[in-house]
Amino acid sequence: MTRVENAAGPQVKRLSDYTPPAFMIDTVALDFDLRDGETKVASTLQGRRNPQTTDITDVLELDGQGLRLLSISLNGAAVPEGGYRIEGDKLFLSAVPENFTLEIVTTIEPEKNTALEGLYMSDGMYCTQCEAEGFRRITYFPDRPDVMAVYTTRLEADADRFPVLLSNGNLMQSGMLDEGRHFAVWHDPFPKPSYLFAAVAGDLACVRDSFRTMSGREVELRVYVEHGNEHLTGHTMDSLKRSMKWDEERFGLEYDLDLFMIVAVSHFNMGAMENKGLNIFNSKFVLADPQTATDADYERLEGIVAHEYFHNWTGNRVTCRDWFQLSLKEGLTVFRDQEFTSDTHSRGVKRVADARLLRAVQFPEDAGPTAHPVRPESYLEINNFYTVTIYEKGAEVIRMIHELLGADAFRRGMDLYFERHDGQAVRCEDFVAAMEDASGIDLGQFRLWYSQSGTPELEVDLAHDPDAKTATLKVRQILPPTPGQPAKEPMLIPLSMALLDGEGQALPLQLLGENAEDIPKARVLPVSQSEQVFVFENVDDRPVPSLLRGFSAPVRLRTNRTAEQECFLYRHDDDPFARWDAGQAYLTGALTAAARKGRYDAVLDDDFLQAVGEILSGPDIEPAFAAELLTLPGESVLADAMTPADPEAIHAARNAARREIGLRHAGLFQESYDRLSIAHDPEDMSTAAMGSRALKAVALGYLVAGGDTGAVALAALQAAAATTMTESMSALQALNNVDCPERRDAMKAFHDRWQDTPLVLDKWFTLSATSSLPDTLETVKRLLEHPKFDLATPNRVRAVIGAFSSGNPVRFHAPDGAGYNFLADQVVRLDEMNPQVAARLVAPLTRWKRYDEARQRMMRQCLERIRRYAGLSPDVTELVAKGLGEES
Repeated sequence: MTRVENAAGPQVKRLSDYTPPAFMIDTVALDFDLRDGETKVASTLQGRRNPQTTDITDVLELDGQGLRLLSISLNGAAVPEGGYRIEGDKLFLSAVPENFTLEIVTTIEPEKNTALEGLYMSDGMYCTQCEAEGFRRITYFPDRPDVMAVYTTRLEADADRFPVLLSNGNLMQSGMLDEGRHFAVWHDPFPKPSYLFAAVAGDLACVRDSFRTMSGREVELRVYVEHGNEHLTGHTMDSLKRSMKWDEERFGLEYDLDLFMIVAVSHFNMGAMENKGLNIFNSKFVLADPQTATDADYERLEGIVAHEYFHNWTGNRVTCRDWFQLSLKEGLTVFRDQEFTSDTHSRGVKRVADARLLRAVQFPEDAGPTAHPVRPESYLEINNFYTVTIYEKGAEVIRMIHELLGADAFRRGMDLYFERHDGQAVRCEDFVAAMEDASGIDLGQFRLWYSQSGTPELEVDLAHDPDAKTATLKVRQILPPTPGQPAKEPMLIPLSMALLDGEGQALPLQLLGENAEDIPKARVLPVSQSEQVFVFENVDDRPVPSLLRGFSAPVRLRTNRTAEQECFLYRHDDDPFARWDAGQAYLTGALTAAARKGRYDAVLDDDFLQAVGEILSGPDIEPAFAAELLTLPGESVLADAMTPADPEAIHAARNAARREIGLRHAGLFQESYDRLSIAHDPEDMSTAAMGSRALKAVALGYLVAGGDTGAVALAALQAAAATTMTESMSALQALNNVDCPERRDAMKAFHDRWQDTPLVLDKWFTLSATSSLPDTLETVKRLLEHPKFDLATPNRVRAVIGAFSSGNPVRFHAPDGAGYNFLADQVVRLDEMNPQVAARLVAPLTRWKRYDEARQRMMRQCLERIRRYAGLSPDVTELVAKGLGEES
């Protein structure tokens, strides 16, 4: 054997450099001998030369990281030392014939694997996470998604400590061995890439159920959790069964194995993982009951269960050719889980939630130094591209195709996509091509959504000619420069719109001119040029334009609507998203204007305040939607609309607006609070009940924001008397920014009650870290010394460090830079242990251009300090370099 260290370090991967693998692997047999301190992994690979490549080579390239190689055999003969070489994290095997059997034996140390990639240990249980490149930490393998194989896995372990042995597919054999050990053999008949491999060994309780598919097959469902948590799995199992039924009804997709398993683990870098037949979940997205989980937790759990199940087809049966195509599976599957939630609950509320997330997180990402297309062109570390751009913006790209084609043609496109590519690893272009061929619609220009980064801006101005009785919409699309893309081509943007009369009714629309036939009846304008003019005839009076209805495209919208017109739409628009968006537009303008002037009296005008009262007293508004209408834009959204952003002024303006609303409508808020307190059983998890509780929480928040001491006492009483987590958290959130004895007592009582329940204690950590009180940073530093804080637990890191840096703008951006220095210290500290989680913390420092010169200087200094750290991981190195405006 020859080992050569790769002195150049990690190399940038580029889409343009893609080449098919020289060899394919058809079958994989894995044998795990799980023992304390050292696990032996024996792999047997049946492979062949790839007929789809022109690379005629006899050298097989395998990936491996942190492995100790014991032996290699090729076609039954031991490979001599000179027959292979190891360079960094690559093993190169020479003289490989056209067809071969390769046997490799390695050892690994899962107990020391704090990166939580590959095989690692979580609370005494062995588990895996192989996406994106974790399989190479288990054995030497061509660890890339376009190498798909059929896997058979044998697990052997101590029977008392690890009575449950799981892997992908179906259980073929199990039994006892000598010395109190046992084994299990699993076989997955469907070819899959290595990133979908999974294995679990532990002492777990199992909750069982079943589902009968549309073809009449009985599928066994299992949820594995730690003993004592069985009673917390009901919502997970119910969500899974409803997801399976919905996918059959909506897309005709039936589950293909006889067994579907979910395993909950405490240490997990992500939310969950769609491994074929054996989904591994972060325990926070499995365990729930009304006493320990909020309504928001229930909804999030339901969405993630659906998402991972839907991956069975959009990600597993059809997977990615390479990691540049990540949104092929993730964007499409997010779209599918969004549709599931919309059909299950309220479509309007869901679209508002989707837009709120995009504006708070993805738009700033698009405007910052780490901006990248939905299909990136290059990366240094693939883990850094599990972003809201890939997932949520990717879902909006799919939704726009759905909007442009219509539901029936989109379904035909989905059917054709599976017919063509089942069992294949493909590209985003292949998905779009299926949509084109099924619909007959050319999506050539639309493909730019995959290759161009940044958020398009639409400037829409309306002019009315009372003599000609025409209304003219002038639309201009602006494509701001982003890193590596200084100039862009015009996009195809579906702009859903309506013109409303003085009563709020949508006018019948008739386009004037030669383009009239090109406009679908659904009132979707295909904006495809830098500037376009749409003229509507037979418009007697000046209408109010309702734009971007249903959030038809992920763009920034700028209009010449007045504040009065925004308030009008906030009152009357019949499209839920457009109504909410008009209120947000008004509020963003009013709050940023107050922040710029530094004047915080009368932030909101009387017309808007009256509209708020009408929402509170309106009997026909869905409570969940009313709660959304009454929620102000977040501080990060306001910062995104202000140049330079002033976090302290934004915080002051937003607090002033909340105080004005709370004072003006204290009676209505109290009335709503009282009415909603008895409207539903607190443990009723129906959509209506959760909506009522959401509106009740908003009412309590405004009552406290209004400054009345009685409201503080009311919140404290609710915190003390709460029987559900939703009631408890809404009370604590209302108190969280108030420096008063009631807050301190309520927080202590919550901590003392839940200190031994990790997922609930995370909520206490997050509340503490996101309080806007002046001493919060010192509180956060003390939290790091808390006996229950553990830097090795990603959930806890996100609950404290992540919550403070991303969820507490006014304190993180303190003028003295203390927040920046704190985050830099924690990134460096965590990078030694878990680079993936450390990298996800860096983002707030990379957006320094949004702020004043003093903050810019301090944020850059912190990035420079992180970069100077010896041994920095590729994960953090890439993001810091981009944050400083450098090539990675």
